[in-house]
Amino acid sequence: MPTWLRYLRWPLLLAAIAGGVFFVRSRPTPVEARKVERGPIVAEVMGTGTLEARVRATISPKISGRLAEVLVDQGDRIEAGQLLARLDDDEWAQQVRVAEATLEAARVSVGRFEAEQRQAQATFAQAESDYRRTSDLVSRNAVTESELEKAREAYEVAQAGVARAEAALLEAGQQVALANESLKYQQTRLADTRLLAPFDGLVIKRYRDPGAIAVPGSPILDVISLDELWVSAWVDETQMGNLKPDLPARVVFRSQREKAFSGRVARLGKQSDRETREFIVDVRVVELPDNWSIGQRAEVFIEWDRSEDSVTVPEQLIARRNGQKGVWVAEQSIAQWRPIEVGLQGQGKVEVAEGLEPGELVVTPLRVGIPLEGRRVQPQ
Repeated sequence: MPTWLRYLRWPLLLAAIAGGVFFVRSRPTPVEARKVERGPIVAEVMGTGTLEARVRATISPKISGRLAEVLVDQGDRIEAGQLLARLDDDEWAQQVRVAEATLEAARVSVGRFEAEQRQAQATFAQAESDYRRTSDLVSRNAVTESELEKAREAYEVAQAGVARAEAALLEAGQQVALANESLKYQQTRLADTRLLAPFDGLVIKRYRDPGAIAVPGSPILDVISLDELWVSAWVDETQMGNLKPDLPARVVFRSQREKAFSGRVARLGKQSDRETREFIVDVRVVELPDNWSIGQRAEVFIEWDRSEDSVTVPEQLIARRNGQKGVWVAEQSIAQWRPIEVGLQGQGKVEVAEGLEPGELVVTPLRVGIPLEGRRVQPQ
């Protein structure tokens, strides 16, 4: 290689590199671009949760027994007081009949003892009259002292008879009371074989079928009231100060993401999870999808503030540089960094309180990591 070529090799290489860099930098960089707009913006707090019923109950028996009937299935509507299931009641019905017979016998005994009491009182009245008459005759020496003693003995015997009759009647009355309580208990047990709906609502789960043995506490059915359904959503505790009951909300079920259903905040939880630092917000659902289930997942978007006339940009165009929020603005097709102050945020938009004007073009690279500073850009 001639000596002069060796001397020119490095300058030529550097010139080629510089030319390549110039070519790359001068070629427009494809970017996503959006015009800065003025319009309404809604600030929302987002949470994820599940659809729940405010009022729900598990139907289970108070006594043990074999299920004779289960009259409803999951998905069935129910009314308060409706018979949902029944235990075999033969044994309890027999116990009621025995208790009724015992009560009737006790009442007959009371009637007999009442008659005996009346007889004893009549005997006592006669003995008392005879004793007083004999005492009067003795005072006039018309009869002897022995006659008076006989009258006194008859009086005391009759008095004791009244006491015995009253005691027997009292005991018979107590037996009636005991028999009546026993009958009430057996009737209650018989009624407990009938499992009734506690409120108007819907059966959401059936656990057992006829023939199964049910014991107290074992579930047979799960039922809910349809009066109030809500999404119990976990929300970051940093948003607690923005929320209060009755705020409007959008509810998006994962089974139907294309539609948002109306809702309102019903109540705020008073305990945060110590691990996730989230708390529960119950959002009452005003309307539901055609098909839904308790426990299905949904996202809630709670509106806590809004502005009807603000400068806004899409959320995905906001970037950070040295800890400062900002955007890339295309000025005469050249990307320039612009720091901004943001306000409300929601529904994919951010309010720009300072730093942008309506009509300006905000850009972002189509691929992550491509530098834009001072480069020519071409919206796609």
